[in-house]
Amino acid sequence: MISYKQQALDDRWDAIVIGSGIGGLTTAALLSKYASRKVLVLERHYTAGGYTHSFRRPGYSWDVGVHYVGDLQDPSSPLRAAFDHLTGWKLEWAPMPDVYDRVLIGGRTFDFPTGIEGLRARLKDYFPSEGAAIDGYLAAVQSAEKWSRLYFAEKAIPRAAAWLAGPFMRAPFLRWASHSTLDVLHRFTRNPELIAVLTAQWGDYGLPPAQSSFGIHAIIASHYFNGASYPIGGAARIAETIAPLIERHGGKIVVSADVQEIVVQNGQATGVKMADGREFHANLVISDAGARNTFERLVRQPQPIIEDLRRIPGSIAHLSLYVGVKQSAASLGLNGTNLWIYPSADHDANFARFINDPSAPFPVVYISFPSAKDPDFERKYPDRATLEAIVFVPYQWFAPFENSRWKKRGTEYDAFKQTLAQRLQQELERAVPAIADKIDHAELSTPLTTRHFMNYPKGEAYGLAATPERFRLRSLTPHTTVRNLYLTGQDVASLGVAGALFGGAIAASAILGRNLVSKITKPPHSA
Repeated sequence: MISYKQQALDDRWDAIVIGSGIGGLTTAALLSKYASRKVLVLERHYTAGGYTHSFRRPGYSWDVGVHYVGDLQDPSSPLRAAFDHLTGWKLEWAPMPDVYDRVLIGGRTFDFPTGIEGLRARLKDYFPSEGAAIDGYLAAVQSAEKWSRLYFAEKAIPRAAAWLAGPFMRAPFLRWASHSTLDVLHRFTRNPELIAVLTAQWGDYGLPPAQSSFGIHAIIASHYFNGASYPIGGAARIAETIAPLIERHGGKIVVSADVQEIVVQNGQATGVKMADGREFHANLVISDAGARNTFERLVRQPQPIIEDLRRIPGSIAHLSLYVGVKQSAASLGLNGTNLWIYPSADHDANFARFINDPSAPFPVVYISFPSAKDPDFERKYPDRATLEAIVFVPYQWFAPFENSRWKKRGTEYDAFKQTLAQRLQQELERAVPAIADKIDHAELSTPLTTRHFMNYPKGEAYGLAATPERFRLRSLTPHTTVRNLYLTGQDVASLGVAGALFGGAIAASAILGRNLVSKITKPPHSA
């Protein structure tokens, strides 16, 4: 990985990828491996990886977007096989505790253990009269997840074939995804506390039950049925271990490289124009900048997809408090189990109340313990511990300051930020009393931080919001109406690390006309 200003670069490439999130890296790596393409990956941030990057402060390091990833401890799982395929088995994963998520709602505690049968049993212990509802819910999640594979496969096939076979490939999943999570859960139960527990991971996809698609709920919930893992060495290892595959055929990952425009001539993408005016040319351009960024900012000629994108809001923004303590995670008694803390069982009401009143209780506080999850952290930062506390917030609170400069946004912004940071730190110390009065470093990121570094215009955490309408759109595919321009990443497929990775594989499959998803998800003994 090199800096744009410090490296002489060729003007022409086989392919150009805009953005180095895991979707962009996956597409670039697969084009290199299976088509020997020389790929230029352009990243506007000073470090590669998108939401999988890490940042440091003296004595500490935090991951900004990777808090846990599911379904990785079984080497034969499709996601583990895909990561192994992309990284040459260089990326290692540490299992999280058996109870990977702990949910606190109004004074009661609910644990999410590893294994679907363990989860089923635990839920029935908590709600002994709701056994049939729990069984029905778990069966619905598994059905929706199974049919999602056919739905996503349709995105990779040629458009002519998709228009013929697409309705049949999409319909089984859309029978679930076209409804809200709450509507589907009401088919099984009206118990508000059970619904609150079953949807307690809604922060993993950024919408409470009445707004989110049951399709995304099912994909995320099933993703963790077999437990959770964390990358050994931190999330930055993801980009570090994929990079060699891109570089094998002369490709490069270039940081501090700000793409201003996708050059389109006669309806065909021919390259990109940089902020300094320089142009790079290629017969193939792939955007990992998100569908909205791509077609509302980078492609200057209006495209039909813009009308679709206006129907889908951006995903929610967030605050993240990064905390460092001069004491090891083990000595503090931190074991890595995530905490989800809610003021009451009505997620939607809590969320609406907070959006309308910043002084209302936080609708959810998610607490992660990265140093306790990473067995390599103690070696790099002995006798130190890191924590992260995350809250979802509306971007409009911060919009008045969006034209200010990073770290120079004015006293009003600083005061508002400080108030939120203090509240969030109080919640953190209440939930984790072992760190009270021991915090050495605390730093709050806001939606404007996300906007500045990730280039999402409203600080979106997950690209396009995972509403039912999102999954009905036919235009969210790798294929675009501009010839030789493709989309990759989470807007192509699903949210989060796994969703973005498979979005990258779907894009590479569409470009090369090969089923690379099946190729990379086969474990070595069955390949």
